[in-house]
Amino acid sequence: MLTETMSINEEIVERKTIVYKTLVDPTVVKVAGEKLKNELFVRFRFWKPKPEEIQFVSMDKYYEPYIVISGKYIIDYYRKCVYTINVDEKVREVILLNQKLKPEQTKEASAKGYKVIKLEGEERLLYEYKASLILDKSGHEVPPEQLPSAPSEEHPKKMLAELGEKAKELEIAPDADVDVIRSKIVKRPMDIKRIVHELFEVTERALIYTPVYKVLFQNVKTGEVKAIEFDGVTSKRIQRR
Repeated sequence: MLTETMSINEEIVERKTIVYKTLVDPTVVKVAGEKLKNELFVRFRFWKPKPEEIQFVSMDKYYEPYIVISGKYIIDYYRKCVYTINVDEKVREVILLNQKLKPEQTKEASAKGYKVIKLEGEERLLYEYKASLILDKSGHEVPPEQLPSAPSEEHPKKMLAELGEKAKELEIAPDADVDVIRSKIVKRPMDIKRIVHELFEVTERALIYTPVYKVLFQNVKTGEVKAIEFDGVTSKRIQRR
């Protein structure tokens, strides 16, 4: 086992910022919300309010951040090994690689009628691990289909700056994504004797902001307010768990 702590070589690319263009008109979103508004206030699966009882309150657009990151971990190392070779029980000495080896008795049933010689050495191994992840703002992995494809804004940082205080809610720690992928792929083997080469490399990093419309409706009889969200790229309804 490796007796001294060695630092891992790291190569990490700079993180890009991408803001998706909003491809859905707000009017389309409002119409879609009107079609689904009654579902928000259904009770006991059969009681539905009348359409005129559910009124539009407001619509707001915000941005949902996602992180796309790809990386790999490579380790080239040696580990200790012992090879056991059966020899005739009458053999008193074996010469291998200019070394004199004395055969030993063994109690293993499979080696009955034999002695054994043990050769100590080192084996060289190369392991490579790769991963590509999509993370939400909490650092949890999400499926690729949750992040749509869309053209991006030409000046993303300027656009984010125009959001003012809202932009602070979208901030993600600079190395949060790197820490997540590092924890998944950087796993040193337990049997290391010595390391030839070790590298943790992040080859792709992007912070993607995708537009989301949040539409509020109110039940005028009860005063209850509920929200429904739509993807600003695909116009699909977003179902939150």
